Amino acid sequence: MPNKILIIEDEPAIMLGLKDELEKEYTVLSASTGKEGLNIAQSQEVDLILLDIILPDADGFLLCRKLKENGIDACIIMLTAKDQISDKVKGLEMGSDDYITKPFSLEELKARIKALLRRKEASTAVEYKDGALEIDFRRCLAVKKKRKLALSLLELKILRFLISNKDKVVSREELLQQVWGYHSAQDTRTVDVHINALRKKIGNRYIRSVYAKGYIFSPS
Repeated sequence: MPNKILIIEDEPAIMLGLKDELEKEYTVLSASTGKEGLNIAQSQEVDLILLDIILPDADGFLLCRKLKENGIDACIIMLTAKDQISDKVKGLEMGSDDYITKPFSLEELKARIKALLRRKEASTAVEYKDGALEIDFRRCLAVKKKRKLALSLLELKILRFLISNKDKVVSREELLQQVWGYHSAQDTRTVDVHINALRKKIGNRYIRSVYAKGYIFSPS
């Protein structure tokens, strides 16, 4: 059975182009407003959501957070003309898994979709629990002090890898290889952006920076 993708996009030309291309491999649902998109995501089980940031009735950032808070465990890729680092960080903080700026290559978008769906399918039943933080990786659920956290699948995969190497320094290059699947030298800035967004959600005490080496999961 093909994966199900929901496109929330109000520009008809972009919507039609995405549907025509993605329907070759996936079951595609569509919505032109935030309200319609939220209703579909809550009523049907979708694997991935392509979410435009600027919608006629909603702020895409806030809609992303609402989707996560409502227990929607689909991967989310945000689509936007904004390319500032601050916008990307905001999207990650709201729970998105990836971010692509318009205009974009359909081939690049399709590659990112495939990568996220592979990560989703590879989720394992690893759990972590201490006095304040509880993480169920199988259910893609994180709770801190009885409050549900809007963590993206990518952030959960980062945590799972760090926790599996608890008290061991993990380099940025290792994270790129194991989490993103990059097997050649890449810009490690993306790792720092995601770690910073993750720290804001779970608290700074869980992930420490080790100068010139990388990061370590070692709750203080």
